Amino acid sequence: MKNKKRAWMFGYNKQSKSIAASLLAEKFTITIIENDDKNFQDALHDEYKNSLLIDITEDSELEKLDIKEDDWILCLMKDEHLNVFLTLSLRASCPKNQIIAISHSIYATQKLKMAGANEVIDIYQVSANRIHNIFEKPIAIKLLDNFISSAHEISFKEFAIPKNSFLDGVLINDVDFDKFGLIFTGMIDKEIRDEFIFAATNINHKIDNGDTIICIGKDENLAKFEEYLHKDIV
Repeated sequence: MKNKKRAWMFGYNKQSKSIAASLLAEKFTITIIENDDKNFQDALHDEYKNSLLIDITEDSELEKLDIKEDDWILCLMKDEHLNVFLTLSLRASCPKNQIIAISHSIYATQKLKMAGANEVIDIYQVSANRIHNIFEKPIAIKLLDNFISSAHEISFKEFAIPKNSFLDGVLINDVDFDKFGLIFTGMIDKEIRDEFIFAATNINHKIDNGDTIICIGKDENLAKFEEYLHKDIV
């Protein structure tokens, strides 16, 4: 990545700001593309002078961009549908370019890879990996406990899977926890072993009645998820 000096960044938001800062540290020249005027003005305010406001849903507008073969393309829109559209469109017009896209769910990750992204920054998996690393460092557990107890709104919660719930018999990778505002951190599969299995292990376990899953999120989202877990059980 150090040999590449130009990057086209589609989307300027909280997550892409940190990525932009990293690219600047690597001596990239960044061009920011936005279709939202507020985000475009934010980019200009943050002194990204090479910023453009265009309709990214129009292929003709994308074709006007002077993207060279060795430029990097980053699809970082908050709207996952726009990210998939962009990846698909830019892959067609820029077949040799490195395309990196951001994902907020397992479903989006799969779509982005199919659309032609070389790499996908999976926010869901990054969060799970961070939590895994925390658990692997005993000193950090105390810091996490202090954070949770002081934040009040953020908690871990265990969910025992009831029979006939919407998760009974479903593969972990097929569950969109992001839809509930939660991060899946791991589970205890009663059929395999009575041991915590971290999400970061990337093993696609099937959830069964009697298994236990552990999630992190706001208290209100955890409560809503538990209610939904027992919804319409007969």
